[in-house]
Amino acid sequence: MHVLPVPTYLDDRSLDQLAANLPSWPPEQRLLVDAHATEWASPAGFTALLTLGQALKEIGGPAPRLTLPGADGVASYWAKAGFLQHADDFFELHGKVPRRKAAETSETLLDVTPIRESKDVHEIVGRINERSTQILKRELDLEASVVGGFGQSLSETCQNITEHAGTGGWVAVHVYNFRRRLGRKAVVIAVSDAGIGFRRSLEATQAKRFGDRWSDGLAIETALIHNISRFRDPGRGQGLAGTKRYLARWHGKISIRSGTARVCIPPAWDDEPPMTEGLGWFPGSQVTIVIPARESAS
Repeated sequence: MHVLPVPTYLDDRSLDQLAANLPSWPPEQRLLVDAHATEWASPAGFTALLTLGQALKEIGGPAPRLTLPGADGVASYWAKAGFLQHADDFFELHGKVPRRKAAETSETLLDVTPIRESKDVHEIVGRINERSTQILKRELDLEASVVGGFGQSLSETCQNITEHAGTGGWVAVHVYNFRRRLGRKAVVIAVSDAGIGFRRSLEATQAKRFGDRWSDGLAIETALIHNISRFRDPGRGQGLAGTKRYLARWHGKISIRSGTARVCIPPAWDDEPPMTEGLGWFPGSQVTIVIPARESAS
């Protein structure tokens, strides 16, 4: 059995540590995903773990074991976020599994939610829009006019899964206080899928242009920076372009990880490099979007 330690704080950046410890794919041994010492996970962390479990199931591998966080409060949050409900479909859970109250909801949290087809995207965005006015106005002190852009950004990001991945994926949203980096609250959208990744998605139409230089990083850059899609139809694949315009207006951030690379468009308040290559391979693609509160918000 191959032990895969989960970082103490699992988010879109520390996912690199998890990926670096993955064995060759497909794994020759059963995986033990050890989150016993994990103290916190972001939406990106939750969706990435589910993506790993989904990818293993889709290749017909044995169900990996998942050791749950030892701290009761952490495990309870994992249940409240909806992660454990879905993890049970892909992992053999070890440790105390907290029960989640049926009526338990949060004004600042969208449960980890599966995306299987286009109708799922519309349903998810509908659920978000029911609460987004309160979330954005009260938690982030943003104008009501931002709400439509937020819903559109979420919709386009989720739609990428149904159009490009070739399989299902996951989405989660939460509001956090970015004290050190930003000094105020921000909403984080995380979308992850276990699909073919940006490189394979764009290979047929773009690889010849780059020749030997074609890579995961160039594939993400082609889509995110240059707005190029595998679809030749005018207007197709422009979801990322619209999301970028929205984020630029509100000083937000988008980061995409696929294969062995991550590309982001960092705002002034973030110090992540625009491109990071040579990372450990991880299944599918992971998109993280951060929308900050107004500077006057707490």
